[in-house]
Amino acid sequence: MLLLTVVLLLLLFIVAYILFSMPIINKSPLNFCRYSCYRHIFTIFLSAHSLRDNATMQFCANKLDKKDFFGKSDPFMVFYRSNEDGTFTICHKTEVVKNTLNPVWQPFTIPVRALCNGDYDRAIKVEVYDWDRDGSHDFIGEFTTSYRELARGQSQFNVYEVVNPKKKMKKKKYVNSGTLLLLVSEYVCFTKFLFAVKFSGNPSQSTSLHYMNPYQMNAYALALKAVGEIIQDYDSDKMFPALGFGAKLPPDGHVSHEFPLNGNIENPYCNGIEGILEAYHQSLKTVQLYGPTNFAPVVNHVARYAAAVQDGSQYFVLLIITDGVISDMSQTKEAIVNAAKLPMSIIIVGVGQAEFDAMIELDGDDIRISSRGKLAERDIVQFVPFRDYMDRTGNHVLSMARLAKDVLAEIPDQFISYMKSRGIKPNPSPPPYTPPGHTHHTQI
Repeated sequence: MLLLTVVLLLLLFIVAYILFSMPIINKSPLNFCRYSCYRHIFTIFLSAHSLRDNATMQFCANKLDKKDFFGKSDPFMVFYRSNEDGTFTICHKTEVVKNTLNPVWQPFTIPVRALCNGDYDRAIKVEVYDWDRDGSHDFIGEFTTSYRELARGQSQFNVYEVVNPKKKMKKKKYVNSGTLLLLVSEYVCFTKFLFAVKFSGNPSQSTSLHYMNPYQMNAYALALKAVGEIIQDYDSDKMFPALGFGAKLPPDGHVSHEFPLNGNIENPYCNGIEGILEAYHQSLKTVQLYGPTNFAPVVNHVARYAAAVQDGSQYFVLLIITDGVISDMSQTKEAIVNAAKLPMSIIIVGVGQAEFDAMIELDGDDIRISSRGKLAERDIVQFVPFRDYMDRTGNHVLSMARLAKDVLAEIPDQFISYMKSRGIKPNPSPPPYTPPGHTHHTQI
């Protein structure tokens, strides 16, 4: 009896030890916002700690190697994710900063999953090049880091020596080819992307941008897929409201400029980019493409969502795919001026070979858009002509990297300008994230 009691107590002790030593895992995604300034306010945002989240980062460099005979260098950075087999895959390329050895690159946004596939300690390789017009870019140097290190933000841990291995082997006194510094501030909110597709022409004619070719994707589908794959990881849940405009709808043939692509007025959400493409192809079979082409209804549609949530907890991005023809320019300008007060941005992707003068005007980079004598509070429109990113060199990865950079180029500044203008204070940073089974080491 005594032996049995001892055995039971021992078993209870073992079970209790196992239960109390198991790590407690918070399964809810951690999204947070925080911003700060560095020198001349290098502002970027970083939302982290779940596979859905995105990292927006900015780098500057100091004393890079001089590569150009008549100038300095034209540096740019290329980021690579390491694969399970030891190889590396390009995941981002920055813009080129001309004629400087001390560049400051623009902020860029990338899904955490694209950087490290959820493994925060996985190596991330970064190479720095001097751009050459003929494509024979000169290698300056490289360094490696990890998402766990980058997530620390601006600190002594994120100052990197740019090293050229060949120069290091040949020159005994070689130290490095320059240094890089990560500039990071962090901001949070859930981002919701909404798609709007312009319908026009006859999809049965081969000249139409909506032509239903059984062997290849049409221009609109190509743009939807390319841009959609860029932004889908930035969306909070990857369920996208998708609208069409400029078509007659069954059964009565009434003209609509804001109809759900999936045909469901109560639930216009599509599951991922494949869901949007499926709804788009189904719409081509059921609606009759028809003019005029009015943008204002879809802009106002999204503005109604944004107007209901102005506390900084959500930010809306409307993505319009269009051939550039617009019938309600004055109404669209008024809609954009009104939307500039709200937590939303608009990305216009032009397809086809049109001049896109009207879309460039809506972009407002040169002249801030106005309506009835009233200037827009902030610039919220980014226009990107898709034809400029069609693969002509055989390097599809680099083409899509350029497209990703330009599609998202203005979103961080637009996002932060809204938060600052409304005095919305950032939430405090969460405690350091530790993956299940990973021991967190304290720096001494």
